[in-house]
Amino acid sequence: MPAPHFDYLAPTTVDEAVAALVKGGKDARVMAGGTDLMVKIRHRALFPKQLISLKRIDGLDAITFDEKSGLTIGATALLADVASHPMIRKHYPTVAEAAESTANVQVRNMGTVVGNLCNASPSADNAPTLIALNAAVNITGPNGTRSMPLDEFFRGPGITALETGEIVTSIVVPTPPAHTGTAYISISQRGQLDCSAIGLGARVTMDGNRCTDVRIVVGACAPIPLRTKAAEKMLVGQELTDDLIRKAAQKASDETSPITDVRASAEYRQKVTTVIAIRALIDARKMAKRKK
Repeated sequence: MPAPHFDYLAPTTVDEAVAALVKGGKDARVMAGGTDLMVKIRHRALFPKQLISLKRIDGLDAITFDEKSGLTIGATALLADVASHPMIRKHYPTVAEAAESTANVQVRNMGTVVGNLCNASPSADNAPTLIALNAAVNITGPNGTRSMPLDEFFRGPGITALETGEIVTSIVVPTPPAHTGTAYISISQRGQLDCSAIGLGARVTMDGNRCTDVRIVVGACAPIPLRTKAAEKMLVGQELTDDLIRKAAQKASDETSPITDVRASAEYRQKVTTVIAIRALIDARKMAKRKK
């Protein structure tokens, strides 16, 4: 089935892109890699009259790292580039792993991390790890620029906090504190060829055997990527034993509200969330003890 007709705009600055988006209104859509957007158009789930590509805007594909300011991933930086970037693999290995877990090679060579987030799918592979790492999105719109924590960006399936005419230009990930470990585990029916039925990102900061900070974020088990704050509270300030991890993992599962769909049943999702939460927290603890 051919795609519906639309106009294709390729601005060369962010200001031009914002102006085009404001002018196009509800009939315009922003495109980075287009791997999610074009599927929706071809399946006639969307009928935009204008596509505004960000690909020709200089600098939006940049990936930079600084010890003080952390990691910045531009809006058009490809998933494949994030997965293979040497500084990301060194300082944020789980960010690279999550990017590498996204779809297949063809999609990773076209799709972007920021696009994966802006699609606002509850199963987005990159969201749990980035929320666990306290990432923030930089946004530019007709009223200027602003930044907001990523865990406040998602408002529902396919819905974000972006206002009319706003574009996410980059995502910033702070430098993790010393003795911090992370992990991301996802489960799907057909490996990377299918969307995740469950994804879970964990970050643990340790002082000896004591947990001083933790985040547990579950994907595909709620309308948005979900921080399980009650489970996190069980761990902070405590010795991170295997027994406590098992209890916190069960609490994390209890906090989710999964549905049954083509990828998994609600019951399966809740049971497996406990299992992968245990694995992710143990992996993150192990990494934290190695990190200086």
